[in-house]
Amino acid sequence: MLDIDEVQDILDDLAYELPEEFYKELNGGILLLPERKISNEAINDDLFVLGEYHNSYSMGRYIVIYYGSYEALYGHLPREALKDELRKTLRHEFTHHMESLAGEKDLEIEDERRLARYRYRARLKKLNRR
Repeated sequence: MLDIDEVQDILDDLAYELPEEFYKELNGGILLLPERKISNEAINDDLFVLGEYHNSYSMGRYIVIYYGSYEALYGHLPREALKDELRKTLRHEFTHHMESLAGEKDLEIEDERRLARYRYRARLKKLNRR
């Protein structure tokens, strides 16, 4: 796995790919945090959070990317493949940002559908083990 500084360099490059307009009201920018984050929805600690979009009254709007989660899931990937995964996550979180500015929630709804499918598959696995 690339170290956190190398991943930060990649993330900086990916951020420059996006139009300036995407950064409107993103006052907190893009943060790369070292931790590994497990979703509250995880069953058996198997659902990592790669990134999050935050919009709060006190902290404003910002995007967080979790280095430790990438390390856990994609630590084996070569640089370019890891960059592709980071690009997907960054654009996903920017979509949340843009939708938030527009008062839309389509991606939030899709994320909830994905979580519902995850929970369903987990229940099926549990039933099949019985």
